[in-house]
Amino acid sequence: MNRLFSALIVFLIGIGAATLEVFAVVGRMARFAGTALGRGVTPPWYPARLVEQMAIIGWFSLPVVGLTALFTGAALAQQIYVGGSRFNAESTVPAVTMIAMVRELGPVLAGLMVAGRVSSAMAAELATMRVTEQLDAMVTLRTDLWRYLVAPRLIAATLMMPFLVLIANIIGVLGGYGLAVSRLGFNGATYLETTRRYLEADDVISSLVKAAAFGFVIALSGCYHGFRSSGGAAGVGRATTAAVVTAFILILMLNLIITVLVFGA
Repeated sequence: MNRLFSALIVFLIGIGAATLEVFAVVGRMARFAGTALGRGVTPPWYPARLVEQMAIIGWFSLPVVGLTALFTGAALAQQIYVGGSRFNAESTVPAVTMIAMVRELGPVLAGLMVAGRVSSAMAAELATMRVTEQLDAMVTLRTDLWRYLVAPRLIAATLMMPFLVLIANIIGVLGGYGLAVSRLGFNGATYLETTRRYLEADDVISSLVKAAAFGFVIALSGCYHGFRSSGGAAGVGRATTAAVVTAFILILMLNLIITVLVFGA
């Protein structure tokens, strides 16, 4: 009985320690974000760095986001058709495909793909600069790291993700349209008209709000773990992995919060 009680105590202590660590990480990331935003709204500003990051995050992410949305939209239309045929509801394919892509799959899949590409790159770049003491050298040269390195990434990701998600939504719906017309026997004009009729402003607003939030946490995760890295090459690897995992978790968590609390009605 004493051994069982001791094992239970150890188990509870482990859960408590893990919970406290999670809250500690959330607090550190919140302070990091607050500092970056506070510094970013005051001069000096670096517009060239902002434009560079907008191109890296937005333009160079278009191929992977577009392909993901295209394949997902086509597969989604096929699956909805198969499921709907069991209830004689094949006509719901255009509306359900559009709603699912715009409200849920478009923002989430685009966020996850950009996180895998951008958050890891940010963490690796900043972590390498940390372990090779480049950040210390920039501080010696009186460069504000928050304004020069962090703020442009946060602002660029927050601004560019809505555009990426908007494009992903369009491509996803067109992917479903192409498969439905070519393989499922739908009339193209009727499919597009049904999609337009069931599209509401709240669908688009929800998608863009999610996208902006996802973009912020993607850049925040990459910058936070990159700045806090240590331990040489192994530390760079750990920071990159932690940045991607953290970004994925935050994206899925924010998606649920925004869906239920903000647009749940």
